[in-house]
Amino acid sequence: MTDQIFTNARLIDPEAGTDTVGWLHVSEGRIAGLGEGVAPATDAHVIDCGGQCLAPGIVDIGVKVCEPGERHKESYKSAGLAAAAGGVTTIVTRPDTLPAIDTPETLEFATRRAQADAPVNVLPMAALTKGREGREMTEIGFLQDAGAVAFTDCDHVVANTKVFSRALTYAKSCGVLVIAHPQEPGLSTGAAATSGKFAALYGLPAVSPMAERMGLDRDIALLEMTGAAYHADQITTARALPALERAKRNGLNITAGTSIHHLTLNELDVADYRTFFKVKPPLRSEDDRQAVIEAVRTGLIDIISSMHTPQDEESKRLPFEEAASGAVALETLLPAALRLYHAEQLDLPTLFRAMALNPAKRLGLESGRLAEGAPADLVLFDPDVPFVLDRFSLKSKSQNTPFDGQRMQGKVTATYVAGQEVYRRP
Repeated sequence: MTDQIFTNARLIDPEAGTDTVGWLHVSEGRIAGLGEGVAPATDAHVIDCGGQCLAPGIVDIGVKVCEPGERHKESYKSAGLAAAAGGVTTIVTRPDTLPAIDTPETLEFATRRAQADAPVNVLPMAALTKGREGREMTEIGFLQDAGAVAFTDCDHVVANTKVFSRALTYAKSCGVLVIAHPQEPGLSTGAAATSGKFAALYGLPAVSPMAERMGLDRDIALLEMTGAAYHADQITTARALPALERAKRNGLNITAGTSIHHLTLNELDVADYRTFFKVKPPLRSEDDRQAVIEAVRTGLIDIISSMHTPQDEESKRLPFEEAASGAVALETLLPAALRLYHAEQLDLPTLFRAMALNPAKRLGLESGRLAEGAPADLVLFDPDVPFVLDRFSLKSKSQNTPFDGQRMQGKVTATYVAGQEVYRRP
């Protein structure tokens, strides 16, 4: 493998919190050195970045790839190509497939497919309970041995507190991470919008933001009881933030994430029942959005993810209440996040702390940082390139993005996995 040296680059270092002009040397798939100013003389292949940003590749927790069962919506090949085009070098996949990834055999099938077809790193999660039905926990130890990096029932809340507490206790004994969807299931079932004037005006079935707070409160109580490692997949309301802050202050092993859609869109974007804006949990108020942005800035919310959820046209072209929830976001995660940078709400090191460093740390990965010895999983991007998003240009099999036709700013130039170029913008 030829050594490479990236010169004239804006190095975005989320660990040091710096944005400096310098160089980075890659050897044998790892970062061999980096520094500010002019690069030292070397025989390595020189890549002139032209003043563009060079950052750790994004580690995206919570990506849905629809194999097995719904390959027409998304395959490992299409998801991998979309990830590479979006600067995502590691995708952490959800187990909400058909059937659910709840046995070592199903997990091994998905792993083989990913290794054969995806140009980026793919790490699988497994279901916490069999069939994601919340009645009986899976064989967590066997699934861990088969390669599961975390356990989750995704948006199926384990309503039975005894079952969930037993699963947390067992996960603690195995040293594995449990990822949960904090919602009170009785209140949130059937909801298509967040309660308030907008939902009432449009006649949409709604859920109170308190449902998220109530779900998180229950989970925090179980964490106090079990001591398990826990990650809340999406915190989207201001009401949930004080409980999260107390749990962290009390020393519980808890982290939290949010989705790029809840950071950049609000409930009014649904407008005239536009189903591409229907996600789960539903889009929140502008006050909630601003509170969540501030929580990311301060580090209270640790992780930003795409929550990439492919849906075909047939499941989206329905009345709003009946339409499937979810949006594709592997390719739009970075340009959407750059909206917060251009609005001067979050700087680039803070964004990559939440999109690369923190998810890698939570999963015990070496990636997500610009440091000697770290894997050379990198994204080179120009944060200032303007464009209008055309959903039909996306590499995902499904094109259900809420950003279709919107003006955006910032494009990936190239993506590298272990020093190998896996994408270059035409």
